[in-house]
Amino acid sequence: MTLLETIDAPVGSYAPDFELPGTDNQVHHLSRYLEKFRSVCVISMCNHCPYVELYLDRLKNIQAEFAPGGFTLIGLNGSDANHESGSNFDNMKAFAQRYELNFPYLWDSTQDVTQSFGAITTPTAFLIDSDGVLRYKGQIDDHPQEQSATGADYLRDAIACLFTLQAIQLPETEQVGTTLVWRK
Repeated sequence: MTLLETIDAPVGSYAPDFELPGTDNQVHHLSRYLEKFRSVCVISMCNHCPYVELYLDRLKNIQAEFAPGGFTLIGLNGSDANHESGSNFDNMKAFAQRYELNFPYLWDSTQDVTQSFGAITTPTAFLIDSDGVLRYKGQIDDHPQEQSATGADYLRDAIACLFTLQAIQLPETEQVGTTLVWRK
């Protein structure tokens, strides 16, 4: 595994724009999402991460809960396609179908967008407001092993704050999960 210095978009800065292919055979642009939605959350994820699997139902629930208010999730796979994990585009399509994702799943084959966001683990949430400003970065919640557990729901709380024009109390949490695989 190669460690790569990330560019790391800090909270309060503009999120990096992108133009990436999705498993739906469409090209996705962050700027176009920002024209249509009040808030967008990019989730660094991949097909082989056990933490992503733990969170898939929660992510689909967050999408279903907040979509009517003008929100969308976007899955971003920036793992190395040459790694034995098999995170290539065809496997991403199969993954999206198998888990019936209700949000776009995009392929960052160059890893440039993943690096620009500052993702180091999967899953990591990057919540962006309609102006393109990164408002929250970090964990989805503090109870990855237990979906129904009570605890801090960082992402859900941050989205709710954005929608009610309140300050996000905890705008950044430590990234935890599976370390991203960088190409050599």
